[in-house]
Amino acid sequence: MKAARIHAYGGPEVLRVEDAPDPSPGPDDVLIEVHASSVNPIDTKIRSGVFRLALRYRLPRILGLDVSGVVRAVGANVTRFKPGDEVWSSPGPKPEGTYAELTCIPAAEIGRKPTNLSHQEAASLPLVGLTAWQALVDRAGVQPGERVLVQAGSGGVGSVAIQIAKHLGAWVAATCSGRNAELVASLGADRVIDYTQEAFDEVLRDLDVVLDTLGPDAMKRARQALKRGGRLVGVTPDLPSKVKRYGPLLGLAATGVTIVGHKVGARCGSGVRSSFVTRRPDAAQLDRLAALCEAGALRPVIDRVLPLAAIAEAHALSETGRARGKIVIAVR
Repeated sequence: MKAARIHAYGGPEVLRVEDAPDPSPGPDDVLIEVHASSVNPIDTKIRSGVFRLALRYRLPRILGLDVSGVVRAVGANVTRFKPGDEVWSSPGPKPEGTYAELTCIPAAEIGRKPTNLSHQEAASLPLVGLTAWQALVDRAGVQPGERVLVQAGSGGVGSVAIQIAKHLGAWVAATCSGRNAELVASLGADRVIDYTQEAFDEVLRDLDVVLDTLGPDAMKRARQALKRGGRLVGVTPDLPSKVKRYGPLLGLAATGVTIVGHKVGARCGSGVRSSFVTRRPDAAQLDRLAALCEAGALRPVIDRVLPLAAIAEAHALSETGRARGKIVIAVR
């Protein structure tokens, strides 16, 4: 099969589209013909080597953490899926990635693709959808009528989080640049804050929940906008900048200190509950997200679609931080 692999850590140029061995499903796995994948910021960080001490991958390695495709074969213990089924997933870190013509994923990490979405549309949603759901529902427990702020509302996680928060019945504010204000409003944001013109912590008060996708500095400011007892959920503890500054080992340790410091500082300083979320694979939640798509409550936001041969270009574009929604990789 054709696959995009890295043989060493580095910039986008280390990604090579080349022949790789076809994967074989184990007894609990599903072999998927990949129709589309997408680029997430974590993919670029894995490629650059930020997580090499935590993940310890053997190189060469196929990257990619989103997939939409068709089941080709199933393991002996798999009863939920059969060849020909359309599925989607954001797998855990152990299987080889999804920038490939074929991928093997445990059945427990796979959901049925939304029937109203194309494979390219569906591939843009699993990782960001699970991240937003686990932050807003599992961790923050957003309730109808609560006031929620979503940072970076035009990004992958932010664009989905706005829609999920509205589905949950919340009043939603979101930050973005002026050029993305119309998009963010169309996703359901009740208050759009152009961060080049306004400071969110100066114009918002008494928030119940803040979902932060920007990092620790923004999280410190968010405490001022939250009511006492509010919930602050982050999705990035800023590991890349700490690894760049201190090196892999000390950077990992410094990130741990940051996470603990935010939890203690938020609780003691303003009575805010602060936590971080790391996306976990969950087939049941993928099915919930698929139902939202089919009901019209959740739609993908796609910046552009590129072929697998342009995977290095896709990573470079992702690292500019200017993509509106997701960059999708067409494999078939």
